[in-house]
Amino acid sequence: MQNDEVIWQVLRHKHCSFMSKITAGIFCRNPYNLTGVCNRSSCPLANSRYATIRDHDGVFYLYMKTIERAHMPNKLWERIKLPRNYEKALEIIDKNLMYWPKFLVHKAKQRLTKMTQMRIRMRKLALKTREKIVTTPRKEMKRESRREEKALTAAALERNIEKELVERVQKGTYGDDIYNYYKEEMYAKVLEQIESEGKEVEFEKEVEDEDEIEYVEWDGADEEEEDMEDYIAPSTEGSDQDDDESDDDESEKVVVHRKRGRADSKYSLKKQEKDAKKKKGRVLVEVEHDEADRRQKAII
Repeated sequence: MQNDEVIWQVLRHKHCSFMSKITAGIFCRNPYNLTGVCNRSSCPLANSRYATIRDHDGVFYLYMKTIERAHMPNKLWERIKLPRNYEKALEIIDKNLMYWPKFLVHKAKQRLTKMTQMRIRMRKLALKTREKIVTTPRKEMKRESRREEKALTAAALERNIEKELVERVQKGTYGDDIYNYYKEEMYAKVLEQIESEGKEVEFEKEVEDEDEIEYVEWDGADEEEEDMEDYIAPSTEGSDQDDDESDDDESEKVVVHRKRGRADSKYSLKKQEKDAKKKKGRVLVEVEHDEADRRQKAII
């Protein structure tokens, strides 16, 4: 049979793994402790009837232990979920701890109040933007500073060597025949001469481009020759028949006076031939050329 007084005497005067003694007092690290202080009324191991409140991921639970379940460690604690509303949570505590000692009821409500306030403060802090403290790697900073100092000293040494060499060459320490070195004045004169020559050459090119005049052959010359051949061929074939049939077909003659142009192509002539065949009449086409001063006739 379990005896709470014997358990307390053993834990208090001999050994308890949850006890922590400091200058401020003796405290208890047991997660089920209601007050956090190591004493007879607050010890969860030495009291067979005990109640406390715990937090799991922002949700509060009421834990209760009774003597009837002391022989079943896996079912020793009864857990009841508390709502987020503070007043409703207090009502549930009063309902479940109605006949319990007033000390446990009072401490349970006090613990619920402190945990609710802590949860409100955590929400406010999460919404605020706070500066994040980041540690600086001292070893890396020292290493980089040493490298910078070495690079600066090496660069200064190179510049000093370069200046010394230039001064010696200017003084003629190594002779003029070995090194192709000239003074700055002579170098500037040579650059000016090159620039002036380049400008003269560009001006001459621009003048030449302005004076040049080119004549380009027209692309439509070949088309005119082909059109002339098309007109000449039918005119030679029908020249013999013009004298005999000219009197009979005076009413059906259609005289066309045209100047040569790009519109008189093969396609247009073929179209005219088809239209004339559909009408079943003969059309006399007379072409007049200004250049040759001659007149040609063709019967289609």
